[in-house]
Amino acid sequence: MEEVLAAVGPRLKQIRKQHNCTLAELSATTGISVSTLSRLESGQRKPSLELLLPIAKAHQVPLDELVDAPLIGDPRVRMKPIKQGRRTVIPLSQQPGGLRAYKMIFDARDSVPDPRTHEGYEWFYVLSGIGRLVLGEHDVLLKTGEVAEFDTRVPHWFGSAGKGSVELLSLFGPQGERMHVRAKPRGR
Repeated sequence: MEEVLAAVGPRLKQIRKQHNCTLAELSATTGISVSTLSRLESGQRKPSLELLLPIAKAHQVPLDELVDAPLIGDPRVRMKPIKQGRRTVIPLSQQPGGLRAYKMIFDARDSVPDPRTHEGYEWFYVLSGIGRLVLGEHDVLLKTGEVAEFDTRVPHWFGSAGKGSVELLSLFGPQGERMHVRAKPRGR
């Protein structure tokens, strides 16, 4: 922190000179005395927001440029896809527990039902393609924009209808995070 503050004075002087501005002109624009500006530039006075904000405004530069603040990391969130056989799962939420969100992409070849069960309640929205949901005795096709929700204790499977890949947005709570376990088919 001390290094950053120590570098502010020379930076202020450099920016003022780049703008071909004298201490007197900057004083007239900011309302800060010439002696205070001089002490800021020489490092004899510690910078404060009350002093830096008018200077930044006078030079029409962001405050970060005056203090040469360190760059903040890339704000984009980089989700790491998880490959599971012929499907790709992209976690959209980062916090453990609570409601979880995933984008799921099922390859057209991922179309052979293998019903499983787990605790919880699941909801999914078809982003693109045609999905197939096998839920207990039901076997339904879901088109882009359609939604399904169900108790995950009922044997279920979802994937591609076999006519191309399907992308889903899936939401479920803590119970839904458990590993799917194989369910015995009913009536067989």
